[in-house]
Amino acid sequence: MHGPGDVRVEERPEPTIEKPTDAIIRLAASCICGSDLWSYRGIEQQNGPTPMGHEYAGVVEAIGSAVTSLSVGDFVVGSFFASDNTCSICRSGYQTSCHHREPAAAGGAQAERMRVPLADGTLVATPAMPEAAMIPHLLAASDVLGTGWFGAVAADVRPGGTVAVVGDGAVGLLGVLAARELGAERIIAMSRHAARQELALEFGATHIVTERGDAGVEAIRKLTGGDGADSVIEAVGTHESMWQAIHATKPGGHMGYVGVPHGVSLDGVELFFSHTRIHGGPAPVRRFLPELIERIWSGRIAPGRVFDLEVPLADAAEGYRAMDERRAIKTLLTLS
Repeated sequence: MHGPGDVRVEERPEPTIEKPTDAIIRLAASCICGSDLWSYRGIEQQNGPTPMGHEYAGVVEAIGSAVTSLSVGDFVVGSFFASDNTCSICRSGYQTSCHHREPAAAGGAQAERMRVPLADGTLVATPAMPEAAMIPHLLAASDVLGTGWFGAVAADVRPGGTVAVVGDGAVGLLGVLAARELGAERIIAMSRHAARQELALEFGATHIVTERGDAGVEAIRKLTGGDGADSVIEAVGTHESMWQAIHATKPGGHMGYVGVPHGVSLDGVELFFSHTRIHGGPAPVRRFLPELIERIWSGRIAPGRVFDLEVPLADAAEGYRAMDERRAIKTLLTLS
């Protein structure tokens, strides 16, 4: 990305093993994330041309001398942050705050190959080489599924509970799926877009709320007897969406936020009297990968349904435009 709205596909040097803990993988597919749009729209500033992409799945082509849990030829899925998965923070389940964390795709995952640092702690191998039809689902696990899942966990989704999801992008939609898998009885998806509403219902939503802001909060309260939802997943990251999520949560309920915040400020007094329990942050995807891969492998979940546009890597700029204009939920970039 050279600047706002300026995406180019360029030849770059082949990645190489730089440290003995590295792995090189050949990507089976790549994709564009909603968070990539912050810089595409100029909201998040960049210092010059920047390799893009942080979601990845593919085949190991080379490993460093210190890598012991992987072999060349393994099909792997990883998280957007590399972690050693052994430090005290990792062992507590927060690998994205690992003492030794670093970007897993510093060279950009919207590419044919990439170097993954801390490969033993970051990459999880699938049971075998997946069929082509399964690859989009595994790719989704590397971020949007893992992030939606963490949103549901952070919101303390429990069997029989009522969940509201603020945001109908890929993360919000997969938060709906996660809430269903975790046993929620009622799942309220907040969306104004017919295609996204349809997918939310497919993933397990029981109700659709089209209103936003105060009207959206009021709609949630009407559906919950005036209380608010037991659990609310915030998957946007704006000031308005954050407060909509907080106000839609019943007193004593839980709000999990996984939308990257931009321009959010929280009034301490209002938050104090809301009695909302808030937890979130960058999703520790690595924590959930083994379970998510197993659910995908068994055919229980199909998170790759969020990819509703497929273009060759060479046409990545069109993939960005489609997502920016909300003509696509999420773009899959195919590799030759």
